[in-house]
Amino acid sequence: MQLLRENGCSKKVIKHCKAVTELALETASSLKEKGFKIDFELVEIGALLHDIGRSKTHNVNHGLVGAEIVKSAGLPEPVVSIVKRHMGGGITASEAEWLGWPKDVYVPVTLEEKVVSYADKLIEKGKRAPIELTIEKFEEKGMHEAAERVRKLHDEITGLIGDCP
Repeated sequence: MQLLRENGCSKKVIKHCKAVTELALETASSLKEKGFKIDFELVEIGALLHDIGRSKTHNVNHGLVGAEIVKSAGLPEPVVSIVKRHMGGGITASEAEWLGWPKDVYVPVTLEEKVVSYADKLIEKGKRAPIELTIEKFEEKGMHEAAERVRKLHDEITGLIGDCP
C-alpha cells in the first residue's frame, strides 16, 4: 500500500487494487482447496501492485511502466512479471511489437499471474462484475483477440475451480 501511495496512485486505483486483491486471494483459496499449489503472498503482492503504473499513465503501457516501478523498488521478478502480464488477459508478441515494447513475454504464464489477471478482469469500478462485461467492452472496441484471451482465461480458471469465485 505504501508503494502505491508513494508513487502517487489515486484513491480510485488503490480501491481497485484492493478489490482485485480480495478476489485474487479468494480465487487462490479455491485453487488450493482443489489441490493446486499457489503462492498466496505472491498473489497478494502482485494483485496489490498490478496497477501501480497507473500512477504515471492510464493507457495500456501502465503494465510496462508498473513493472519498471516495482523492479526499481527491488521487488522480486515474479512480482514484476505479474504487473507486466496482467493487462487484457495478456498482450501477444505481435501486439507488443506493434506497441513498440521490448521483446518479452506479456501474457500470464504462472498460475499466480493468471489469477491476478483474471481477478482484474472481474472488477469494475471497485466492485465485482460478470466477465461478460469485460469481454463485451473489448468486443465493442474491436479488440476481438483480447476478448477471446479473456474468455479463455475465464474458462481456464473456472475449469480449475469449478465456478467463478
